[in-house]
Amino acid sequence: MTGSPASGPLMPKLRVEYTEQARLDLRQIFERRLAQRGPEGWDGARAHLAEILSTIDGLADFPERGPRLSEMADFGNAGLRQLSHPLYRIVYFLDEEVATVAMVADGRRDFVTLLQRRLFGRT
Repeated sequence: MTGSPASGPLMPKLRVEYTEQARLDLRQIFERRLAQRGPEGWDGARAHLAEILSTIDGLADFPERGPRLSEMADFGNAGLRQLSHPLYRIVYFLDEEVATVAMVADGRRDFVTLLQRRLFGRT
């Protein structure tokens, strides 16, 4: 399959997958919003989660759009990337066919410590 000459060949979509930790993160985000605002409405838990998932789903078409995590340079792991969805940072990594979401966390947190704890088991 090819695109127009200006756009070059079309790239196949990547699959988007989630680690168990990322699924837990999303569940906790949903539950916090549910307790604060309820399930429905423009700012309810369902709409909030749908917006985050829509941002993540965009990885299927544009997997390299997120910058690499600058916090990981000191650890020699330059493969992790991030997307932003205010107030959250969505951490993911790529292989040839899959974008795997590893973490969805509040960007206001101490992210270096959180990454060390989550990705390397350090405290």
